[in-house]
Amino acid sequence: MARTPRPVARSWQPDAALLDGLTIAAVALDPDGTVVYANATAVDLFGSPFDRLVDADARTRLFDEPERGAVDQVLKLLARTGSWTGELTMLAGGTSPVAMRTSWSPLGGDVEGGALVLIEGTEESSDAYAPGQPLGSRLRRLAEVTSELLAAADVEAVAGVVTDHMMKAAGATAASLSLMVDDETMALMALRGGFEDAASRWATYSVHSNIPTAESVRTGRPVLVRRGEVEQRYPDLGGLADGTGSVLCLPLAVAGGRVLGAVSLSFPGRRALSEAENLFLKLLADTCALTLERVEAQGAARDREAKLAFLAETSAKLSSDLDYEATLTAVAEAAVPWFADWCAIALAEDGLLRTITVAHTHPERIALVRELQERYPNDPATDQGGYGVLRSGRSQLVPELTDELLAAVARDEEHLELMRALNLASGLSCPLKVGDRTFGVITWVAGEGGRRFSEDDLAFGEDLAQRAAIAIDNAQLHSQVRTAALELQRAVLPDSLPEVAGWSTSVQYHPAGRTDAGGDFYDVVPLEDGRLAMFVGDVMGRGVQAASVMAQMRSAIRTLVAVDPTPEVVLAGMDRVFDALHLEQLVTMVYAVADPARHLLQVINAGHPPPVLIAADGHIEVLEHPSTLILGVGGGERAVRSAELRPGDRLLLYTDGLIERRGEDADRSMARLITALRTARSDAPDDWLSSVVEELRDPTRDDDVAALLVALDPLAP
Repeated sequence: MARTPRPVARSWQPDAALLDGLTIAAVALDPDGTVVYANATAVDLFGSPFDRLVDADARTRLFDEPERGAVDQVLKLLARTGSWTGELTMLAGGTSPVAMRTSWSPLGGDVEGGALVLIEGTEESSDAYAPGQPLGSRLRRLAEVTSELLAAADVEAVAGVVTDHMMKAAGATAASLSLMVDDETMALMALRGGFEDAASRWATYSVHSNIPTAESVRTGRPVLVRRGEVEQRYPDLGGLADGTGSVLCLPLAVAGGRVLGAVSLSFPGRRALSEAENLFLKLLADTCALTLERVEAQGAARDREAKLAFLAETSAKLSSDLDYEATLTAVAEAAVPWFADWCAIALAEDGLLRTITVAHTHPERIALVRELQERYPNDPATDQGGYGVLRSGRSQLVPELTDELLAAVARDEEHLELMRALNLASGLSCPLKVGDRTFGVITWVAGEGGRRFSEDDLAFGEDLAQRAAIAIDNAQLHSQVRTAALELQRAVLPDSLPEVAGWSTSVQYHPAGRTDAGGDFYDVVPLEDGRLAMFVGDVMGRGVQAASVMAQMRSAIRTLVAVDPTPEVVLAGMDRVFDALHLEQLVTMVYAVADPARHLLQVINAGHPPPVLIAADGHIEVLEHPSTLILGVGGGERAVRSAELRPGDRLLLYTDGLIERRGEDADRSMARLITALRTARSDAPDDWLSSVVEELRDPTRDDDVAALLVALDPLAP
């Protein structure tokens, strides 16, 4: 038989003699599918003494008619995968169709985009399991794929095995994995070697779609479609069927007949499955299904554990903070990204939902969420979405937000593009509800993270929403009580101190960092004959009760002062007030009367920090008391402390919030006060007092501060 002369060596041939000496057929194709090289074995297998292989079109010269599209498919595949091995029907002797095993690898150099094809005949050894024989090779492949699947920890890893190793083991040019996301919907989890637009077009699709994978899932049986039948049987594939050879879809079924999804394998030409191949591919599919079931069970266990931990952490947070807006922000952020790609919480105000917080896996996309809500707000009359949940008090679960559904609800093209940009794939909305009152909605959206909300997620969402609703309701009730307390406090405390000839007065009042009303109170009362009465007190506790007692204290003191301002008389009267009203709060106060005509200051103390007298010459005296009985305890006496008061002298009265710090003893606190008084430089009373308070106040702002400064005019007679 005449042999084709060896061509001139090309850059892709490291050694032409090596290829010439192979005992298996080797041909080289350029990117157009033209044969540019054939070794002697190839000439023996495909040639004849009357024609040549080199320069012939491989499609018509080497392949049977139904397989001719395989050349273009495999050449395209090599650019993505680097190699392909599979069985194709070729023309032995140029005329006889015979199934042969082929191995394709890309060429470089001056034929970049071409391929070197090695072809083996199909004669079986007497030992079917011998190395190099089809069944033995497949068993090794099966062992390799099984090993990979056993090590897979998530769906992504399984998808990688299916679309890489399984594709190669089956000799396919493309592979895909689709899984059920609910009873009606499938999702394309991975695709390798297929059309580029298939991933977006078939990201999710109905199980009733007229395509091979959906049919395999519905029937629970393999589906094999040979070349030429694909477009006719499955018109829904559209242009994706162009040039497609055979397609094989295998259901992924587990015990009980439950089908998890399907694997799809595409072959470049006609494909007929032998009994050995059927068994081999079924074992691959069953191994894949068992792995997915294991991954699903492990994921469900991790998910339940994460949900329980999240609920415990969230419950602790909700019960420890009455600032519900800050708490809900923390709850929304904590649920992202492990449970959802983004979360929004809205409360009802006058029948409309106001978004309190939005959290997103990608914080930069929060602006897109807000744009969607602002430009395309939900219709309050609709039964869908947040308003439907708000009116009905029932949750709404949308396991799969398909592109068709998004297109159906979009108001215009921009609306649709905005929803697509946010990767809306699955949604869950739960009511914030206490009793029969629904006052808000919490919504989770899943997208690119791959999660699809299920009935288990619905139960978790409703549990979390119920806990959040109770916390919000408590916080709102607390807010109403707090507002009443603050209003009461503002009504009781003087708007400004009285202007009295010969005196300068200044006050600094700072509520604690917390939002409750406090119990600090103060006032200055001008008396007849030029005297001045003043007091500062502290009701222990916070909230409405403390503010109410504070109001009673201030009102009672002013009444007693109007009758008789003598210090011991006023404090004795306050003890009687406590007895009459059966007050349980602890109250401390210091009361003083200044008489400039007699240059006399009289101070009485009821368990309160001692006032400080700052003389005009800079001398500082702490007006300690031998007896400082707290109001209402009875059974003792209080001493009146007298001191000389001269023009230019200043008296500072204050609450313990000014000087006390956690873990610090009283002596150290008082030493800090004296130091601050000595170093304050401003002559203006307001500025001087402000600088002292700023220097002394605890940075934690854990307690209210009230500081009252009364100064006798330097020019007073």
